[in-house]
Amino acid sequence: QVQLVESGGDLVQPGGSLRLSCIASGFAFSSYLMSWYRQAPGNERELVARIGRSGSTTNYADSMKGRLTISRDNAKNTVYLQMNSLKPEDTAVYYCKADSLGVWGQGTLVTVSS
Repeated sequence: QVQLVESGGDLVQPGGSLRLSCIASGFAFSSYLMSWYRQAPGNERELVARIGRSGSTTNYADSMKGRLTISRDNAKNTVYLQMNSLKPEDTAVYYCKADSLGVWGQGTLVTVSS
């Protein structure tokens, strides 16, 4: 069974940092591009970062570029999202996705508030 499990979401103060993790199972992880999306209440789900199969190619949404680093460890079947200088508008549920499989994780909640 294909499965993605996100973790690492938390309540943080503005300006703080979080590192999200997504552990994959049930498919050949290293053969797939992986992405992080987010969805805030009332908003559509939006792409925030994407990483190539080997980890050598990365892409970021303009709204968060410079504050994010996406990475992957194929030996651990895990993709990460390091988020810095967090703002209240970053509050959302963050999801990982194996793009060509169309499979989503359950999401992890990030709340940025003082």
